Amino acid sequence: MAAALSAEARAFIEAHRVGRLATADEEGRPHVVPICYAYDGRRIYTALDLKPKRVAPRRLKRVRNVMVNPTVALVIDDYSENWDELAYVLVQGVAVVLEPGDERSRAEAMLRAKYPQYGRLLQEGCTVLRITPEKVASWGRLSPHG
Repeated sequence: MAAALSAEARAFIEAHRVGRLATADEEGRPHVVPICYAYDGRRIYTALDLKPKRVAPRRLKRVRNVMVNPTVALVIDDYSENWDELAYVLVQGVAVVLEPGDERSRAEAMLRAKYPQYGRLLQEGCTVLRITPEKVASWGRLSPHG
């Protein structure tokens, strides 16, 4: 079951463009990568795009980790030299690799709508991870800086 997010946390997630996804392998060794993502109000989606990679998308460490240990964490944050403006949302949850179907197609469409680069870098039928938040913590100034 997806965790309920505060209105501020939802807005923060929706307004940001990059997060850091932490996965762990079967032995608990951590792996963290920056990701682009889309949020539908309940779940977060991230895709493996066509940027050059050393291995096929399903062989990437984050995907292999999710397949053996679906527990993940995602940090979306603001840094500023003015530390009164620091903020983050930490999402802990469960990730799965989506199978072909309507949900994966919707996720691809949301990602293309958010990131114009995906018009050419996101292949139809690409590997998509779905993160279902189970616990959400936030800290700092989540509202827009002004």
